[in-house]
Formats: sequence, structure tokens, C-alpha cells
Amino acid sequence: MISTKLPETFKAFAERECKGSSKLYESISLKLAEDPYVLELCSHAPLGQPVPNLLYGAVHYLLLKEKDHPLARFYASIDSKPQSPEAAFPHFKNFCAAHREKIIELLQIKMVQTNEVRRCGYLFPTFNYIYTKTNKPLALIEIGTSAGFQLLWDHYSYSYNKGTIYGSRESELVIQTEVIGKGKPLFPYSLPPVQARYGIDLHINDMRNEEDSLWMKALIWPEHQTRRELFEKAEQCMQQNQGKITFIEGNGVDLLPAIAGGIPDEITIVVFHTHVANQMPYETKIKLLETIKTIAAKRDIFHLYNNIRDSYLRLDSFVGDINDHKLVAETDGHGRWFSWKLT
Repeated sequence: MISTKLPETFKAFAERECKGSSKLYESISLKLAEDPYVLELCSHAPLGQPVPNLLYGAVHYLLLKEKDHPLARFYASIDSKPQSPEAAFPHFKNFCAAHREKIIELLQIKMVQTNEVRRCGYLFPTFNYIYTKTNKPLALIEIGTSAGFQLLWDHYSYSYNKGTIYGSRESELVIQTEVIGKGKPLFPYSLPPVQARYGIDLHINDMRNEEDSLWMKALIWPEHQTRRELFEKAEQCMQQNQGKITFIEGNGVDLLPAIAGGIPDEITIVVFHTHVANQMPYETKIKLLETIKTIAAKRDIFHLYNNIRDSYLRLDSFVGDINDHKLVAETDGHGRWFSWKLT
């Protein structure tokens, strides 16, 4: 049965997410919203998953394996001179029909785990802000880590508004981000020390596994060449530094107390997640916030997140007897820019 919300979901996706970012997905989404066959196919996606991203990821994943289908000629990730996106939908529908069973299987077993490494552009000054509050090494716990790229934030170089280079100067991965608005974050020349890194997810995308790597590449929109290039460099960095991260498969909210309990008091705990909470049921969000408070009753802890209360990046700090809740930044979903609000 087709959900009555699906047509509006794809129309909203076209207007809010794709416009100005992906003409291909914008065009397909608007036509798909009126097509019962493809909408019915989407109904196989599990609750909680962003359906457009999941469907387009599944199709792109199969298309990267079968590049001779006519639909491939519309994908800039496959064809250097893609055809006009306005003519793509009939081929998209044909591809869906020809690969119906495979697409249904992918919708049911895969998850949207993009791991946008450019989001480290705003994590970098935020982790530095946290370090200045305690002057203790950091223990990072990322919920919904996917491949763990953001846990290696101190292994990348950073350039803001095409200015001075910060971070790891020798890194081949340079994250270029625009800082807009009046707020000015502090960019340190020396990196805060990281004592431990924990990446938790229901499924860890192992960059040593070709299938995991291909799925994550398929989630990158066809026109986004810069995202692909950053992904490939982050993938190389992860392959070189995999041993620095403790990866754990499971429910991050349930695992959090045990992990935090094993971290010494002389280390600052930072729990963080970006664009993950939107996939959590309301009850899970509440449980996560309550779990943080329970841990905070025994020790200092920071919680950095978005998509629980709203789309803004927020920081909850529990240091000593002081509980602080601050707005950090307004951010672009792909990390291309952010507006700093933290003081």
C-alpha cells in the first residue's frame, strides 16, 4: 500500500533538498511523486529511513555495477557529459521495473549512512571549544558513525573562506568550508589531544569492504564531484588509521553507559552525532537525552548534535555543577558552509 505521505515527501525533497544541488534528483522526484508504480516500490522502505535518499542510493548502487543501461547516461558520476535531467524519468522507471526485486532487497537491508566528511569543518572549532572548557584530552563517542570518517577529524586540513590552513598540515584531505554571518569561531593552530575514539552504529561500513564502500559512494548525489573526491581521500585516511577507532555494532543509546563508564575521569567525554537523530524514533531521542543526564550525574560530559529539537547544531555541557545548553551553528547538510552562533 502506498503511503499518502509519499508524494508530498518527494515533492518536498525536490524543493528543499535538490533545488540548486541536483537537477537530476529534482526532476526525477517531481515526476516520481505522481507515478504509482515507483511510489509502490518505495513502500518497501522501513519506517524511519529517508525514503528518497534510500531509493536513489539503491538505484545508483545498481547502476554503478551496470553502467550500460540507458539511465547511466544521465548520471554525472558515470558519464562525463550527462544528458538533460528532464528526460531521465522514463529511463529511471524502466530501470526500477527491470531491477524491482534487487531494489526491494536493498531498500529492506540498507540504511542511509552518508558520513559527510566536510561536516568536520564545523566539528573542528567545536571540539576545540570543548577542549578549552576542560583542558583535558578528549574521548569521542560517535553515535551513527557509519564509516567513522568524522572520528578522524584531527587528521584533516581545513581552509575557511579560502584562508589560512589549519589542522593537520600534511594531510592530503583539505576541507574547504565557508563561514557566513557575523560569528567567528576560534581556529587553533595546535590540535586538541584525542585519547580515545568510539564509533557506534547498527551497521559499520568497513572501508576495507568493497561492497560497503560502493554503497556509500552510491549515496553521494551524481553531480557532487567534490563530495566524491573528499570521500575517496577520507576512505584512504580511514584505511591507514582504522586501528585508532574502536568500532562497535549495536544500539548507540543502549551501549553509551558502558562505554562512558570505562573512560577515566581525567578525560573529557564528547558524545556527538550529525544528521542521525532524524532517523531515531521520538522515544529513542528522549532516552538518549536522559542517558546523557544520567552519566552527567557522575562525571563531566558534552553532547553535540542536531535534529533532536531542530536542525541547528547544539551543545549540551555538563561540567561540575554547571549545566549549559548552547546553540553552536546553523549548518549546511553537506558541510559546505556554516554560520557560527557559539560565544
